[in-house]
Amino acid sequence: MEAWLSPLFAQLMAWLALPEHGLSTVFTIAFISATLLPMGSEPAVFGLVKLNPDLFWAAILVATVGNTLGGMLSWWMGYGAHHAIDKVRSRKAHQSPANDSMSDRMHLRALQWLEKLGPKACLLSWLPGVGDPLCAVAGWLKMPLVACTFYMAIGKFLRYLIMTSLLLWVF
Repeated sequence: MEAWLSPLFAQLMAWLALPEHGLSTVFTIAFISATLLPMGSEPAVFGLVKLNPDLFWAAILVATVGNTLGGMLSWWMGYGAHHAIDKVRSRKAHQSPANDSMSDRMHLRALQWLEKLGPKACLLSWLPGVGDPLCAVAGWLKMPLVACTFYMAIGKFLRYLIMTSLLLWVF
């Protein structure tokens, strides 16, 4: 099986490395991976840079922009969800009694922590498994979009820079 898989992988990597495909592919993958879909963009960035080292900074910047725009989409989804739930709640004449479970208290503490940090919490948007929902929660909490985007971009840029550099020069 490996005998035929290796040439296919090499062809795919060569196609992705073409400047007319490579950067747009990195942008698309980085954008999609910043939404709530489970996908990583680092292999695409690394593959492009490995085959075209002169595209290092372009790939880092394109991936950062794509991933940040995807984070902004997650922010808007959180903001929209909050707005929709507020509408539903305002229509109800009465609310059900509060459930004070351990899980609810943990969620409340997490929300309080995020509110305390404010948009700076979006620096952590690069974290796998946590970062994408963090952007949506920032929107849910109606944190300022511009400030959140600024911190998202810093975190995501540093992630791509460090991860790609480590993959290229250390491993």
